[in-house]
Amino acid sequence: MQVVAYKVPTLEHSLDAARLEAKLRALDGVKSAFYSKANSMVKVQLSDGVSHLAIQKALYSNIIKDLIGKAGSAIAVAGDAFAVTGHTSSAAAPQAKKGLLSSLVSAVVGNNSSESKGDEISREYEEHKRGAISSLLCLGAFELVRRVNPTLYTATSWLRSGLILWMSRDLLNSGIKEAFAQKRPNAETLTVTAIAASIAAGKPESSLSLLAISHFAEGLTTLAAKRARKNISDLVSLDTQEVWLPDADGFERKVSVDSISPGMTVCIHNGEKICVDGEIIHGSAAVDQAAITGESAPVSKQVGDKVFAGTNIRLGDIKVRVEKVGDDTSLARIVHMVEDAHSRRAPIQNYANRMAASLVPVSFIAAAVVYLATRDLQRVLNMLFIDFSCGLKLSTATAMSAAISRLASDGILVKGGSFIEQAASVDTVVLDKTGTITKGRPEINHIAVTSKYDEKTVLALAAAVEAYSSHPMAIAVLEAAKERNLVSPRNLETRNVIARGIEADIESYGSFPGGEVIVGSRRFMVEKDINGVAEFEEKRSSAASSFIYVAARGELIGVIESSDPIRPDFKRAINRLRYSGVDEIVMLTGDNKTTASQIAKSLGIDRYEAEVMPEDKAGFVTDAQRRSSVLMVGDGVNDAPALAYADVGVAMGSGCTDTAMETADVTINSEDPLKLPEFISLGKRTMRIVQQNFAATVAINTAAMTMGALGFINPLFSSIIHNASTLGVVLNSTRLLRKQKTRE
Repeated sequence: MQVVAYKVPTLEHSLDAARLEAKLRALDGVKSAFYSKANSMVKVQLSDGVSHLAIQKALYSNIIKDLIGKAGSAIAVAGDAFAVTGHTSSAAAPQAKKGLLSSLVSAVVGNNSSESKGDEISREYEEHKRGAISSLLCLGAFELVRRVNPTLYTATSWLRSGLILWMSRDLLNSGIKEAFAQKRPNAETLTVTAIAASIAAGKPESSLSLLAISHFAEGLTTLAAKRARKNISDLVSLDTQEVWLPDADGFERKVSVDSISPGMTVCIHNGEKICVDGEIIHGSAAVDQAAITGESAPVSKQVGDKVFAGTNIRLGDIKVRVEKVGDDTSLARIVHMVEDAHSRRAPIQNYANRMAASLVPVSFIAAAVVYLATRDLQRVLNMLFIDFSCGLKLSTATAMSAAISRLASDGILVKGGSFIEQAASVDTVVLDKTGTITKGRPEINHIAVTSKYDEKTVLALAAAVEAYSSHPMAIAVLEAAKERNLVSPRNLETRNVIARGIEADIESYGSFPGGEVIVGSRRFMVEKDINGVAEFEEKRSSAASSFIYVAARGELIGVIESSDPIRPDFKRAINRLRYSGVDEIVMLTGDNKTTASQIAKSLGIDRYEAEVMPEDKAGFVTDAQRRSSVLMVGDGVNDAPALAYADVGVAMGSGCTDTAMETADVTINSEDPLKLPEFISLGKRTMRIVQQNFAATVAINTAAMTMGALGFINPLFSSIIHNASTLGVVLNSTRLLRKQKTRE
């Protein structure tokens, strides 16, 4: 169903309102209509598949005119004409959820931001395409004239040379300027020299072939390189400019997201994009979080769960209390981080650029040597048409760009190519326990009770005591009670005892007559002279679990056992880390040795350090760096020093603190631990591809230069080989955008 709210003139008389509602209900597809005098809105419920546009037309052109004597279109445009609420299953629903005024504007001017990005890519490609086509047409025309009228062909040599210089004007201009600016020859200088030499040698057609092939290769390279950055463009395009804002009467109107501030409540409906970070306060939805976390399947979100800008509602409707908007959102942070990462070069990129610059003079020297040895200008042109620098520069730049974009699409944000390069050499991984290996949120896994009360009563009484506490253990108790659909008795008075527990006066509940209930640690029970504590210690299901003791009216009635569960798939993540070449995996925790030992044993972790202070974590990392390359994974403020000292610091989990994310070199927004070995594996794969690109560029261009010097190929083939090798390294780099199958 669709529920559409239209803005109409204020109707003073109830009879007019009734007539309006009746006229609307008489329209085909209208199930109900209700007029609200408070905000001059009429709320209309439509059948599935019915276009609101037909109802809108009838309302403003006929119905309002009949009621007040004039058409209402002017009124409709002046006010933000209508809003849509509720569910929709019609294909026209997204369009229906735009205000009339904004719909008109969108129809006329379109989406400037997305179109400008597409236009930029298209223009660059079209320029290269036109350049390639015009060069080939000129080359074909020259050849036709040469065959049909050789005399005319010879007589127009100056005209052909002038035309080629004009077609090469941009290249000539930039090549000469760059040579003077850098005070040394570069790749463009080499191309300019090749064009000038071909004209001087009376073979301007060689320059045309160079231009044609160069434009063709650059065009394909542009498309390939832009594809490597497509994931970033996709992230940016996820941003939405409008959001549904409910008023006091429950009607919704679409407003600019710029007018939204933290603390406000917004509505997001089925099929819409979420444009703020916040907490769900009403409703539920299946949310596609692929842009933020890289998760392929939609995630179920309920009241109390967090949602993020850039994600999409696949099914459901929710109300969200806004926490972050604009540049403060997770989406904005991701986009900024990834865009910044593209501008930060890895050491191997700097090496490739220096190597490329140093090889440009080699082509000039080779040309001079060949000329002195052979006096053959065609062989000289071969030397000038072959350039190492383009392939060497692109061999690393495109690989790093593709790797950063590939990781971003999976929710792995890297602050620079240097950390991808460093990941390839990591042989030691250090893991924080709480919040990294474990969920960081205690869960109730067992309730032991005395014969006096059953489990439900003990849990309900504990939840009543903990009702106003924000302690993680209290939250675990309250969630467990909620899952069991327990209605807790009323808390009459609460008294907190710091580092001990809580005592409260609770009204009667079931077989409990009412009175004082105490919830807390074993020490708290001992201090309150509660007997029977030791008996429950024997019933502990796991040495790694924690006990919450519950006493009522001076006697122990039960113990609630909780634990911080290990994240799903962490064992698989450990296995994949080993497969990717990690030699040692270490766990650091401030928890006790018993808990640490059990977790390390269950996961197959090489060694662990328990009861570790934050400063000790940093010291451990620096000590490990003396013998290996260390990657540190954490999520909290206490992990920040270790993250800063590590060769690669990784902040992992949606609950990461801002301090951890700012300190870390890599941020994994997902709760999925398999993202960690994925990052390391892609780092190694990236460096393999860079090495392949290096080897291919040097080998192919060296072979072409050798054949050119010996006269086995002409300048045309020299240009083809050079540009093909450059294009080849770009296409080889784009392989990083494809996912590889992983082994368990």
